[in-house]
Amino acid sequence: MESAPILVALDVDTAEDAVRIARELAPHVAGFAVGPGLIHGPGPGVVGAVARLGPVFADAKLHDIPGRVEAAARRLAEYGARWVSVHASGGSAMLAAAGAGLEAGARGDSAGLLAVTVLTSLDASRTAAAFGRSPGELVARLARLAAEEGADGIVCAPKELGVVAEVAPGLLRVTPGIRVGGSGDEGPRTATPADALRRGADLLVIGAPIVAASDPAEAVAAIAAGLG
Repeated sequence: MESAPILVALDVDTAEDAVRIARELAPHVAGFAVGPGLIHGPGPGVVGAVARLGPVFADAKLHDIPGRVEAAARRLAEYGARWVSVHASGGSAMLAAAGAGLEAGARGDSAGLLAVTVLTSLDASRTAAAFGRSPGELVARLARLAAEEGADGIVCAPKELGVVAEVAPGLLRVTPGIRVGGSGDEGPRTATPADALRRGADLLVIGAPIVAASDPAEAVAAIAAGLG
């Protein structure tokens, strides 16, 4: 099976399960996303264990004062993360600090910054109430900021992929909120894998439909077969 443009979100409880699934799927996917549940549960060492099997997106969603973000980003890079997520809303100084931390901690290959824009759980009414802007307007503003600060890519919902392509075409587009078969939505701004790729996604973050399947490799193959 040819490698699919999927980052498998290892949303499991233990490091052992994360490594077992990653070992099984490594030949078939682009890499793995290690989220807060593992980073703050078993610990960031999970990033290192999975990184020995394939590229890791440490989805830490860092958001703090620049010095703390720099230290956290450096540590995740030292563990072997290929990318680390940082909330773009933290501003230019925080993004720059994260980039400096990743550069300082990178082992061998560079570690890149992925700027988180608007979570898929937020719909237009919630972003209007909180920020006075639509999701598309917010994503455009944050994508420009991320590009200015040298981010490798952006994390955005499928519906804003066109916005990112327009305002920051050089950024890698990593897309959660992927709806597979009868799986539950991850928020109001979702799409199927094929639709997300048509909209311009580079990498799809998919978790439960794969890791909760009785045969994760078969689940990946089924998703890949529907990508065209």
